[in-house]
Amino acid sequence: MKNYPKLGIRPTIDGRQGGVRESLEEKTMALAKAVAELVSKNVRYSDGTPVQCVIADGTIGRVGESAACAEKFEREGVGATITVTSCWCYGAETMDMNPYWPKAVWGFNGTERPGAVYLAAVLAAHAQKGLPAFGIYGHDVQDLNDNSIPDDVAEKILRFARAAMAVAQMRGQSYLSMGSVSMGIAGSIVSPDFLQEYLGMRSESVDLTEIIRRMTEGIYDHEEYEKAMEWTRRHCIKNEGDDRNVAAKMKSRAEKDADWEFVVKMTIIMRDLMKGNPKLKELGFKEEAIGHNAIAAGFQGQRQWTDFYPNGDYSEALLNTSFDWNGIREAYVVATENDACNGIAMLFNHLLSNRSQIFSDVRTYWSPEAVKRVTGKELTGRAANGIIHLINSGATTLDGTGQAVDAEGNPVMKYHWEMTEADVEKCLEATKWCPANRDYFRGGGFSSHFVTRAEMPATMIRLNLVKGLGPVLQIAEGWTVKLPDEVTDTLMERTNPTWPCTWFTPRCDGKAGSPFESAYSVMQNWGANHGAISYGHVGADLITLCSMLRIPVCMHNVPEQDIFRPAAWNAFGMDKEGQDYRACAAYGPMYKNIR
Repeated sequence: MKNYPKLGIRPTIDGRQGGVRESLEEKTMALAKAVAELVSKNVRYSDGTPVQCVIADGTIGRVGESAACAEKFEREGVGATITVTSCWCYGAETMDMNPYWPKAVWGFNGTERPGAVYLAAVLAAHAQKGLPAFGIYGHDVQDLNDNSIPDDVAEKILRFARAAMAVAQMRGQSYLSMGSVSMGIAGSIVSPDFLQEYLGMRSESVDLTEIIRRMTEGIYDHEEYEKAMEWTRRHCIKNEGDDRNVAAKMKSRAEKDADWEFVVKMTIIMRDLMKGNPKLKELGFKEEAIGHNAIAAGFQGQRQWTDFYPNGDYSEALLNTSFDWNGIREAYVVATENDACNGIAMLFNHLLSNRSQIFSDVRTYWSPEAVKRVTGKELTGRAANGIIHLINSGATTLDGTGQAVDAEGNPVMKYHWEMTEADVEKCLEATKWCPANRDYFRGGGFSSHFVTRAEMPATMIRLNLVKGLGPVLQIAEGWTVKLPDEVTDTLMERTNPTWPCTWFTPRCDGKAGSPFESAYSVMQNWGANHGAISYGHVGADLITLCSMLRIPVCMHNVPEQDIFRPAAWNAFGMDKEGQDYRACAAYGPMYKNIR
């Protein structure tokens, strides 16, 4: 069984024996068990496995019991902790002191015992010691014998757990650069210091000649390759799109068939580079079987590779999708053009949402006036105030077709463990594989083309590195929108009709000067050329995650009541965003002292 980072539950208690402690043992442990049950039923690791919780062997009333709990949690592979109590406890003796575990404290709101007093005291201790913790306190008083978790408390516990488990899953993993910097894109200049100090991750790198070496020397599973080719013929080659190249640049049928074989081998090899493959060991390739322990990766592609070899679009698209020739599975995270900043943004979204991701150029803002001028049609519904065109040739998941549906028939990008074969077939049928534009990609290849013909909640984010400041994150919650086919066709002809297309409209506030005044304002204030787009509104979870990682959020449209950051942030002023910047600067990255 895979070793997952676990969530540790710490039931703390008043240490006074002789009546006080004894009266609280059952209640305190009951709260701990309720939290463990809530989390294990509602939070999953990225592969769909329910999050595993570990409860201390007994209640924690004095420092020796804290130490015993810490030892157990280290043995069990705990990656974050939640402390629960209904009463006063000795804060400095019972608190979690591990600097690398995100931590939260739930102080039960009951009048019989001062759980709130302990909560305030221990949060002050955390702040004083430079160990930020999230404080959880229910709005309404509960009876002492009530071990249920109120909705407002449950919401904060689950938000903390999702973000904390994302932090824990990244720690010790790698980002794999396949190739180097693409076309001078700043985000493609991978920062090992950022990965190490903020995320606890390694920076791994291979030259793209390694892919050619493995192809040439046959370092891949040949049986899987045959299986993959048969699947690709049935589902992709049969859906080959129109070749829009000029006649002189069109490849022959034989050349296209060779390109298909090339890109399928390339997909297998890129996955093996990320994760390894035990089959390679059986074939005698012991070193190659190991892989790079990569939780995310990027493929340079342009230009040195794509000027000569088929592009990476098929490989990137399929790896980022929640299925392939081996069936339904967790999507990989692979960034086009090795844009590591966007790759890590995709990773954040993936770990929080448990869904595959869309990687796109934040290409064009279309005003209602411009759309009417070009198409003669009015934008309506959510699109009425303008749309942003999300389009890119590579790493857009096929789940983004919006062809999967929920029980009510609504389009959705599903958790992979809820995907059906019917969903897979519909996603594949909605996708054309167009011969690559050889003005862009001289070496050929195939680019996925589909239109997200569905209205779905979505969150677009971007991680940027700013000299003198460090990393910052932008968040824009909104919706994918469905336009009339004739409008989409007209607008796509002006852009690139061989690439995947998603129309996006952010949730706007209409406030003058706000980055969310309009869709135009969002586009104007976006910090880079790419965005990572996830199904659902996950902005609040992202804000919580970023506070754990000490990454300030520079732009978001998340309702203020949903923002959940460590209690210590309140000591840094009364403005929420200013608090965030000042606190992140004061604490610095979580892993800054690891060398």
